Amino acid sequence: MTRTITPRWRTLVLLFLAVAGALLAGAGPASAHAALTGSDPAQGVVVKKAPTQVSLTFSEKVAMNDDSLRVLDPKGKRVDTGKPSEVTGTTYAVQLKSGLDKGTYTVAYQVVSADSHPVSGAYTFSVGAPSLTSVSVSDQTADGGVVGWLYGFGRYVSYAGFIVLTGGAAFVLACWRRGSGVRAVQRLVVGGWLALTAATLWLLLLRGAYTTSGKFADVLDLDLLAQVLQTKTGAALVSRLLLLAAAALFIAVLFGAYARPSPTTTLNDDASRRQPDSSEDEEKRDLAFGLAIGGSVVAAGLAASWAMAEHASTGLQPGIAMPVDVIHLLAVATWLGGLVALLVSLYRAPAETPVEATAVRRFSRVAFTSVLTLVATGTYQAWRQLGSWSAFTDTWYGQLLLIKIGLVVLLVGIAWISRRWTGRLANAAATTTEVEQPKKEHVTAPARAGDAEQAGESERAAQLARQQAAIDTARQKQLRDADPNRSGLRRSVFAEAGVAVVLLAVATVLTQTEPGRTEQEAKAATSSSSSSSSSSSTPSSSSGALTLDMPFDTGGTDGKGLVRLDFDPARVGGNEMHVYVQRPNGRAFDIPEVKVSFTLEAKKIGPLPVTPDHIATGHWAATEVQIPMAGEWKIAVTVRTSDIDQATVSKSAQIG
Repeated sequence: MTRTITPRWRTLVLLFLAVAGALLAGAGPASAHAALTGSDPAQGVVVKKAPTQVSLTFSEKVAMNDDSLRVLDPKGKRVDTGKPSEVTGTTYAVQLKSGLDKGTYTVAYQVVSADSHPVSGAYTFSVGAPSLTSVSVSDQTADGGVVGWLYGFGRYVSYAGFIVLTGGAAFVLACWRRGSGVRAVQRLVVGGWLALTAATLWLLLLRGAYTTSGKFADVLDLDLLAQVLQTKTGAALVSRLLLLAAAALFIAVLFGAYARPSPTTTLNDDASRRQPDSSEDEEKRDLAFGLAIGGSVVAAGLAASWAMAEHASTGLQPGIAMPVDVIHLLAVATWLGGLVALLVSLYRAPAETPVEATAVRRFSRVAFTSVLTLVATGTYQAWRQLGSWSAFTDTWYGQLLLIKIGLVVLLVGIAWISRRWTGRLANAAATTTEVEQPKKEHVTAPARAGDAEQAGESERAAQLARQQAAIDTARQKQLRDADPNRSGLRRSVFAEAGVAVVLLAVATVLTQTEPGRTEQEAKAATSSSSSSSSSSSTPSSSSGALTLDMPFDTGGTDGKGLVRLDFDPARVGGNEMHVYVQRPNGRAFDIPEVKVSFTLEAKKIGPLPVTPDHIATGHWAATEVQIPMAGEWKIAVTVRTSDIDQATVSKSAQIG
């Protein structure tokens, strides 16, 4: 039997690891949930007088430390003084040194959004006139690399552990109480507890490096750990560990006192069979009720440790969203965790304790209720996180949500097939017969040395009886496994578990992805800010500068963004050009190539190509860009985000 089971479990484990690795590796830089929506000085501007402070405005409240906001001069030296301070609810500022020289300054920020995810980025502004700068600030110092991947995998394991722990225990209490004495089920639930506990400790250690330096060497930094313990996420992780201690007591009772068979009364006078004691049965029911209440409280508390620190805790209607998120997580755990427990029971339960068709029917009803709950709570969460139909296709969060919905539909379809197999199994004429236990002979010690031979024969007889019982048990298990209805149910439940592995990975990535509503609001705020900046820097203004914003989409990975072109003084003759490339959330990032061309179609001049030089992260510049005559010029910018993905966007503007 082991030879047929092992490949199936190996396949499921490999699928678990492969999907986790693929999805979590591809979700790195998209995990910031607070977006930079404005700054003063603005990105790319040239100010005549050195500012006294730099302020940043985000789409939601963020957490800052002493190094969250840095301003660097062209040589890379810090010119900010003091700690960043909160100006308004979402605007933060840092003071600058007086008497700043002319040149290009770099603003680098690294904060933590209200839903616990790190946000980092950089941009430049100039005093007097732009200059070359030696500053090179990566747009992803935290939440990426090895630490980011390990943190994401830890989240995956923590969700999986919670689902197996909660769902497995619920399956035993609500569907198959005899399962509390099955060793395979016990190992499954205990394994879920161990996975969740280990993942929680791992996340607590990684948290400091994940939100600051991104260096694995900082995992054991006690100062960072102390800072983490003072944050909302740190408090949630510590609370989860305390609740896991209570869960350990619950498991001990569930697989200890609850799993033991009920005591019996004395022998009847009329027969040698023992009769169950009704008072003991009542105590067992009371224990089951207490376990159900206590387990529900602990499970709800564990689910709340996610809800209080992530998406549900910030944004729209947090007072409603957090309890809805708790219910959603409990429904997921009851359904998917129970599914795993059923799978283990179908494959690994001993012949004398097979999982009954009645238990499968009970789980089918529980799963159906869980699915209805998921639909209701998931609909509310989708409305809250997306806000519009267009966000389904225009944002990465919406696209992932569509994948999740498709997987849920597929899972429900396979569950319907499992339900049919359950009905056939229950209605089958042939049922598994109980294994008759061999009668144990009472062997007394020989009274005389002459009886030693007789005692040896009795021992051999007892050994033969045990061997025969083992053979009968194996034959009964073989007959049970050969039942086509049970085999069909096994295959369909195994398929459900495989889809559930992928579904869990997608759900984990969703929790690390910027919600569609936030992303679209950030785009709108950035667009509004850009339009205001453009209108205030047109040729008719005193500065004579021109600013154009052009969204692009190369179609490849990380191919969406915004390119901003500043052209100063936008007149005939020599001009200075700056090109800035941003992600949709406003974060500057580098791409392999940027090219610009100017065409005056009315006079059939051009295109005049310009290849700007890379200055800093997301910043390219060119000087002495010659415009031969005034007119309506078409300005085209070609951006290449990979070896094969590129796009050209253009706008027309009056120059001269």
